[in-house]
Amino acid sequence: MENYSNLIDAINGLRLQGYVEDFNLKQNCIECRNGEFKIFHNEFEIDKSFRFEADSDPDEESIIYAISSDKHRLKGILINGYGTSSDEITNELLEKLKYR
Repeated sequence: MENYSNLIDAINGLRLQGYVEDFNLKQNCIECRNGEFKIFHNEFEIDKSFRFEADSDPDEESIIYAISSDKHRLKGILINGYGTSSDEITNELLEKLKYR
C-alpha cells in the first residue's frame, strides 16, 4: 500500500502512475482540460484516495483522489478539502467521493 507523507509527494507519485489529468470539482460532475471533458458520477471510478491532516491548521486538510474514466480514457487527480473547506456538490458526487 502506498503511503505519502504530504500532498506534494502524493501528486508526484500518482503522476508517475499515469494520473496526469487535473480534475476540477463542479456541482454535478468533475471536469478537466478547461471544461473539454465533463465526467459524471457514473462515468468514473475512484482508484485510490489519500487524506492529509494539518496539525496546526484545520483549513489545510485535504483529500487527493486518483480517478479513472474508462469511458473517456482518462486518469487524473482531484484534490478537495474536507470539513470546513469542502465544496458544495450533488448527492451523487458526494456519495462517490465519501472518504473510503
